[in-house]
Amino acid sequence: MSLATAAGRIPPQVLLRWSIAVAVATIALKTLAWWLTDSVGLLSDAMESLVNLASAVFALLMVKIAQRPADADHPYGHHKAEYFSAGFEGLMIMVAAAGILWTAVLRLLHPQPLEQLGIGLGLSVLSSALNGALAWAMLQSSRRHRSMALEGDARHLFTDVWTSAGVVVGLALVTVTDWLWLDPVLAIGVALNILREGVHLVWRSAQGLMDQSLEAEVIDEIDKTLSQFKHRTIRFDHVSTRRSGSRRFVDLHMHMPADWTLGRAAAVRGSVEQALMSAVPGLRCTIQLLPMDVEAHSQDEADLI
Repeated sequence: MSLATAAGRIPPQVLLRWSIAVAVATIALKTLAWWLTDSVGLLSDAMESLVNLASAVFALLMVKIAQRPADADHPYGHHKAEYFSAGFEGLMIMVAAAGILWTAVLRLLHPQPLEQLGIGLGLSVLSSALNGALAWAMLQSSRRHRSMALEGDARHLFTDVWTSAGVVVGLALVTVTDWLWLDPVLAIGVALNILREGVHLVWRSAQGLMDQSLEAEVIDEIDKTLSQFKHRTIRFDHVSTRRSGSRRFVDLHMHMPADWTLGRAAAVRGSVEQALMSAVPGLRCTIQLLPMDVEAHSQDEADLI
């Protein structure tokens, strides 16, 4: 078994608990690094770790809600709860970016000397290594479990790793050149980078809540599966897809000869449903049976008014 496969099998809730623990550890390391050096670049890095902690706690809560079974008030399940996690994380990232920008501009106007950079940079590298290892494992698991919350947290941690790497390189240049203005400029770059990531997460969350269609490769797999059943007596149309958290849905019309018995038509529909669910993990199918010479008008413009 490969390392990626092993990481992918770790349940999302376990990884999110690890994320909380790692966030607490990195906050301690990065805060100590900032305290020792008085670097606003390292302060911005520590502030982003605070966002990591809040995001991981909220993501764990949303994943637990998303896994609740369907009930009378939520007959389609609670899967969309994960989109709230990604949206919340994106908003938190944007708030952190605003705080970093404010602090960096003040330091740019009033530069201050940095101290004990060697120890501070070492602590930052250690925290980045922890975040990088966890982010990689979370991304593998998010792909296997199709978890938007886990993917959002993983991508945010990867952003944190690249942010820390940029800060370390920049502060190393400060020690060589003694350009104090480079420290706040680095912090501004960090803020703009995580702001971009926050906007991306909010956008993806909004798209999910608005029932965005499935990925192009998944739709191609659905079309390929349906083509196996196409015949002069069977055709499909009005195929529409959507994603709700880890669940995938497809609705379609299946046309058959009008003189077929209900039992025969239902048997063929069952075969199509089984083939689709086998081809696309996590897929739920709704197939409406119609006679060959009948067209449904559920998507007429007049019906949408």
